[in-house]
Amino acid sequence: MSEPFANLPFDNSYGRLPGKFYSRLSPIAARSPYLVEFNQGLAEELRIANHFHDTEATARFLSGSRFPKHADPLAMVYAGHQFGNWVPRLGDGRALLAGEVKDSSGTLWDIHLKGSGPTPYSRNGDGLAALGPVIREYVVSEAMHALDVPTTRSLAVVTTGDNVRREEALEGAVLTRIARSHVRVGTFQYFYANQDHEALQQLADFCIDRLYPDCRNADNPVQALLAKVVEKQATLVAHWLSLGFIHGVMNTDNMAISGETIDYGPCAFMDRFHAAKTFSSIDRHGRYSWGNQPHMAHWNLAQLATALVPILAEDQSDAMQLAQEVLDGFAEQFNQSYLQRFGQKLGLVLKEEQEEAFLNTTLELLTKHQIDFTLFFRHLSEFARDNQHEGLANLFANRRAVAVWLDNWLMLMGQQVNDPSDRYQAMRKANPIYIPRNHQVEAAINAAYHGNFEVFRRLSEVLSKPYTEQAGAEEYEAEPSDNEMVHATFCGT
Repeated sequence: MSEPFANLPFDNSYGRLPGKFYSRLSPIAARSPYLVEFNQGLAEELRIANHFHDTEATARFLSGSRFPKHADPLAMVYAGHQFGNWVPRLGDGRALLAGEVKDSSGTLWDIHLKGSGPTPYSRNGDGLAALGPVIREYVVSEAMHALDVPTTRSLAVVTTGDNVRREEALEGAVLTRIARSHVRVGTFQYFYANQDHEALQQLADFCIDRLYPDCRNADNPVQALLAKVVEKQATLVAHWLSLGFIHGVMNTDNMAISGETIDYGPCAFMDRFHAAKTFSSIDRHGRYSWGNQPHMAHWNLAQLATALVPILAEDQSDAMQLAQEVLDGFAEQFNQSYLQRFGQKLGLVLKEEQEEAFLNTTLELLTKHQIDFTLFFRHLSEFARDNQHEGLANLFANRRAVAVWLDNWLMLMGQQVNDPSDRYQAMRKANPIYIPRNHQVEAAINAAYHGNFEVFRRLSEVLSKPYTEQAGAEEYEAEPSDNEMVHATFCGT
């Protein structure tokens, strides 16, 4: 009998960096791995689907129990600011970079096992993951992909047959995460803090070659790399805001150099809008609230810029000036993307002060009347299509308030030159019908803990087409009742 996955085209270019970048590890066997879900569509995109036909072998591999002989699993080291507090050594405390595969365009993708057991970076943690957080990350990351947000992807969920201890004993699981790269701001911070400038250059070269090869042709490739990361993060966070998404733990070790959303711990989508809203049970001061996410992205990027100073130029003052030039571009890049996305949502081109002020008035209206963010913009799209405003008006207890707002919206609309048909199509593409509502994600998690995975699968199916009205999916569109409302989400550690 042939070795499973012997022909899987597997590599690990990160493992060709010096040993100080990671720790090589042998897999830890799960007691009885079981394949709960396998993302066939993603596997086909990665050109690896035909290698995963054996369900039992797949479960063993993707639980970390048995890797292919040619795999080179490792845990990456990094540091980071966690809620503003410096931690000099973090790293993959409960994950392994199993390797990488190449899609049909030649793009490399990491295969990462999250919850596979302790590593040298576990800091007394067990290195494991409970089934609930794994389900949450699978659902939300794949929903984000369907919403066209740059994100890590989820290939599989495998239960391990072992319990993990949190507040209680919970069923253990492993998530297979796919990403363009798992290098983080904190990876650069680690080598900067250790004054290892050679490693900083090696890491920058790796990221340029892997993610941004055009930077190699720039006068200063490292400054060009920083500029790429700043641009990616500015547009990413603007995209989050336009969907009501709150990351939850925007620490520097959770900001990917690739510009992908990474680490879906206590994340959430807002139901009723409030700019100061947080969900994470550990974010007690609103550091990563919806409205504070742009500021924290800029803060994190400043930490990256600081870490790159030693390799930006020989003279430190010159290097700092080069870094500042790039950082100074963040605000304009973010604002441009933010106004463009909310303009699409409103059916307006937000260029003049009057129009920008109207956006702020809109958000204030939603806050004052505790209106569901997603439903408001969805019903506005319908109004733009057929001039029927009942769906929008029904969201408000005070119909006079929305009537006044609509009069102002119609006035601005009349001043716009964009074609009504094009306007509606843009609104339709910017305003989803279905998002991963917190109470529905919780329902999928609770059912999974009781051995029922159909709730999880049905939710994932609906969320895979977020802009398309689906017959029989009305419950996924509706806002939660007061007793269904989720007010806090939690980390999986």
